[in-house]
Amino acid sequence: MDATMWAQIWAQVALLIFLGVIIYLKVPGMVTRALDSRAEKIAAELNSAKKLRDEAQALLAEYQKKRAAAEAEAAEIVAAAKREADALAAEAKQKTDDYVARRTQMSEQKIKQAEAEAVAAVRSAAVDLAVAAAEKLIAGKTDASLSNALFNDALGEVKTRLN
Repeated sequence: MDATMWAQIWAQVALLIFLGVIIYLKVPGMVTRALDSRAEKIAAELNSAKKLRDEAQALLAEYQKKRAAAEAEAAEIVAAAKREADALAAEAKQKTDDYVARRTQMSEQKIKQAEAEAVAAVRSAAVDLAVAAAEKLIAGKTDASLSNALFNDALGEVKTRLN
């Protein structure tokens, strides 16, 4: 036997002694317990992660419902604002039309009144002119007593016709 063989034998004997000490000290049980403990921790973390995932999905569903409700409410608010704006526009148009109609009617009334005043002024001027002309004609052709009687008759007749 040469030296390498003796080294091999001693290495195998040392390995058997090492394995015997490990088994005697119950190292495989400790390793098994440590691995079992680690597996339990991992399982607990997985369960916790699953619970957190379920809670997150529930929160996501709740927020999606809230978002949908908020979008519906926003659409309703926009529709209500549009209806209100349309109503205000229609009301403003109606008020403008009423205002224009009132102003037109007032203008027409003022025109009619001015026309009536102008006609009355022309009639009054025509009566005054006619009376003055009649007075001059009658004064030249008649005597004083007849002219006074004719003047008073004509004046009374003009007054009754104008009123």
